[in-house]
Amino acid sequence: MVFRGKKMLNWSLNNYLGLANHPEVRKADAEGAAQFGMAAPMGARMMSGQTVYHEQLERELAEFVGKEDAFLLNFGYQGMISIIDCLLTPRDVVVYDAEAHACIIDGLRLHKGKRFVFGHNDMESLRLQLQHATDLAEEQNGGVLVITEGVFGMKGDLGKLDEIVALKKDFQFRLLVDDAHGFGTMGPGGRGTAAHFGVVDGVDVLFNTFAKSMAGIGAFVSGPRWLINLLRYNMRSQLYAKSLPMPMVIGALKRLDLIRNHPEFQEKLWENVRALQSSLKENGFEIGVTNSPVTPVFLKGGIPEATNLVVDLRENHGIFCSMVVYPVIPKGEIILRIIPTAVHTLEDVKVTIEAFKAVREKLESGYYASLPIPVRADEGFKVR
Repeated sequence: MVFRGKKMLNWSLNNYLGLANHPEVRKADAEGAAQFGMAAPMGARMMSGQTVYHEQLERELAEFVGKEDAFLLNFGYQGMISIIDCLLTPRDVVVYDAEAHACIIDGLRLHKGKRFVFGHNDMESLRLQLQHATDLAEEQNGGVLVITEGVFGMKGDLGKLDEIVALKKDFQFRLLVDDAHGFGTMGPGGRGTAAHFGVVDGVDVLFNTFAKSMAGIGAFVSGPRWLINLLRYNMRSQLYAKSLPMPMVIGALKRLDLIRNHPEFQEKLWENVRALQSSLKENGFEIGVTNSPVTPVFLKGGIPEATNLVVDLRENHGIFCSMVVYPVIPKGEIILRIIPTAVHTLEDVKVTIEAFKAVREKLESGYYASLPIPVRADEGFKVR
């Protein structure tokens, strides 16, 4: 990418499989826009926004992830909020993972009933909260909904979907999984984290986005037809919003076709993931418990050090990556969040490891702490 006039090696991309600039994708996007324009269809799905292409995409997506039906969503974040709002009544009780994505938290803020949080990926904590939730739901004549993620986008660890599904033997609940980072990357053929664990049937409501592996805009939710119809005719964010534009639908059909028929994209992604993560470990970097393409690099330092470090990476090493600091994580900690893709190369990995070693040495020596925070990244280390 070009960042303020300089060519950068970018590790902060929502483009796992490298489809963003694939020539067939670019061609499909352009042809969709040329044929239909960006405005069509000019209405909500319940009005004039229903097309055979929307229906085709939903059928193909449902088949791909192993579900009976699917429903397109205009945006992932908004869609998840609306799914939660639509599924729950005040009598229902929610149990959710402590590190659930912000869209899940915002959706839960709309819920007028009780909710319990379980420790991140802690099955004993989940069992305890399920007992509390079950007791309360029985008193209120409600149900229990468990919400977790397939791949946690900050630290890269997988939700323990197999163990959660196994708890259905002891408790009655439905399971909603946000698999934004798992679609296209995890499981056979990129069919997702539930497929990776072999528990597709145990996930009642499966959410996926087009913004990661599909390198597009939009999302979809899948599950049994009766439940998808419930969402289709009751989700306010879709009932009262314009249908997903035709170029995005046409483009998504092409992207899905490429994912289905080119397993080498997923294979190349994982080749780069293994090379990057193994090299980081071999060179003494802490990457936590990730078992997905999401690769966090944990360092120690405050916001001034983190800011100067990423500026140094960009301006002097030509590497662009995202940093995560307080208040997202505790004070004194830094995460450099790296997202490898199928279009990165092994040479990119080598260059990045050398750059990371150089900035780590400066960080540990106190060099970055001695510098003022730059006003803008393209001003290098200039004083305010």
